[in-house]
Amino acid sequence: MKIDPTKLLMVYSAVLTVGAVGMMSTGGAVAQSGGATSGKASFDTIDVKRINIREDDGTLRLVVSNTSRAPGIIMRGKERPHPSGNRGAGFIFYNNEGTENGGLIFSGERGPDGKTSGTGHLSFDQYEQDQVIQLTQSEQDGKRMAAMIVNDRPDTPLDFETAERVAKMPAGPEKDAVYAKLKAEGWAGRQRLYAGKSRDKSSAVALSDGMGRPRLMMRVAEDGAATIEFMDEKGKVVRTISPTP
Repeated sequence: MKIDPTKLLMVYSAVLTVGAVGMMSTGGAVAQSGGATSGKASFDTIDVKRINIREDDGTLRLVVSNTSRAPGIIMRGKERPHPSGNRGAGFIFYNNEGTENGGLIFSGERGPDGKTSGTGHLSFDQYEQDQVIQLTQSEQDGKRMAAMIVNDRPDTPLDFETAERVAKMPAGPEKDAVYAKLKAEGWAGRQRLYAGKSRDKSSAVALSDGMGRPRLMMRVAEDGAATIEFMDEKGKVVRTISPTP
């Protein structure tokens, strides 16, 4: 039987068209249902700039992103610019209500001047507040620190309006005075525990009272000199314990 090539091409084109329409219809149904599909897919390698992990109802629970796609601060699904402009690559955690409550960020590079800089930071936040537990490290110009930090935070939610207002103030004594006043009032919270290695190469544990005032300091200097210091509410050392000669 002789087959007409023209008719064969027409039939082939029709089959491809029906298949394409079917795929588009399926894709449209998936999009209308929020992108969820049954089953699973398996990949050897995925190159992606950002991944959003959501609950079945769409609530955001985790963002994994590169630097350019890093999210701002999200509270109850509403996003605001991050104060730093861009927090960098990493993982950002969100609570059951779609509000940020911690994350893991990291960076590291050698600059044109040959100097290295970097940071690694894992933290968990108080409800609608800032970080209360931090595991952090940083290096800059040859100076390095690494520590576990525990903070107290206010009972009220983050005050974005005040933060944005102060951030827009021109640098200078007036802005410094506002920051000092807010710090004294505990506006952003107070540090209660520091345990780690400081930039002066000493290791230290500092315990502070509810006002953020250091009251007990245990320190071992780089050369091995060790001390325990007790301080009053003004920061004055009232007693020192050191090893006997």
